[in-house]
Amino acid sequence: MAGSSFGTIFRITTWGESHGAGLGVVVDGCPAGLPLCEEDIQIFLNRRKPGQSKFATPRKEDDKVEILSGIFEGKTTGTPISMLVRNTSQRSRDYSEIASYYRPGHADYTFDEKYGFRDYRGGGRSSGRETIGRVAAGAIASKLLATLGITMTTYTRSIGPVTIQTFDQEQIEKNNLYMPDENAAAEASEYLLYCMKEQNSSGGTVECIVNGLPTGLGDPVFEKLDANLGKAILSIGAVKAIEIGDGMAVASATGRSNNDPFLPGENGTIKKASNHAGGVLGGISDGSPLILRAAIKPTPSIASFQDTVNKQGEPISVSIKGRHDPIIVPRAVVVVESMTSLVLADALLLNMTATMDNVKKIYTDK
Repeated sequence: MAGSSFGTIFRITTWGESHGAGLGVVVDGCPAGLPLCEEDIQIFLNRRKPGQSKFATPRKEDDKVEILSGIFEGKTTGTPISMLVRNTSQRSRDYSEIASYYRPGHADYTFDEKYGFRDYRGGGRSSGRETIGRVAAGAIASKLLATLGITMTTYTRSIGPVTIQTFDQEQIEKNNLYMPDENAAAEASEYLLYCMKEQNSSGGTVECIVNGLPTGLGDPVFEKLDANLGKAILSIGAVKAIEIGDGMAVASATGRSNNDPFLPGENGTIKKASNHAGGVLGGISDGSPLILRAAIKPTPSIASFQDTVNKQGEPISVSIKGRHDPIIVPRAVVVVESMTSLVLADALLLNMTATMDNVKKIYTDK
């Protein structure tokens, strides 16, 4: 299977299946000398692991990471960093009957059509557990960004019909929905309880804001920063759309309302009066906060009966068994953040060769 690698210089390859022995990632291109330990990775993995609340799958996994290579005396060596998370709570029997039919909203049908075979145990490579490798790699990318003063704030912006109305960053870690609005979190919880009672699920949106990003990241044609962010975020299985800045709202804007006026900043710098562009102009970062949103679809595995067909093409009605999240959004917050970090880390390393002045700083400046 092709397509399990991502990035140019800071490059990752994820591997493993939901019900296999384990999952992991190989990170290549991380500069030597970055302080790194398993706890740095575990902090990120703990944000996405299952079983944390009544709104997450009850599957119990510690998701404990093991670093197998690329670290010596607490720092990266510049060689590939291989990480493993073992599966310990597989219940493959829960999925045995779906081998004979196609679940609505899942990749069962397309996998069979493409490969003539599929791992029906929890979806195999198309399972949400594949994101373990992305998050482990994203933790490294995030630490690299932090050394340069680049920080991220990522949270749940909406769940179903409930959208945040206020922003209190401290609230993000105080509720299990990762919403920065206490009242919205309470309202969304009630909505999710209703969905669960109806044997249904919900979608929502995740928003990521990046501060401290320098100007100049990204290229103006096929390697636009926003284009690469789009590919990264849309590669997350549950994501169906991405917005940067004002996003879809620009379709109803005018040039006068959508343009961001430039103003003189401090010490001869230039800044913008607004940020409708979301921190990217012409595919290149403009020094403003990078703002993106990802639309997450409802969990397709629901207990309500749904119409589908079996592998013989005969119509049937099914109720999906197993342990599933009534909503993916809260656990997807760290996945969106991780994929954003990976794109930005790669863009930073690529940008080092953008000008001769940059090259001279590396090889001639002492």
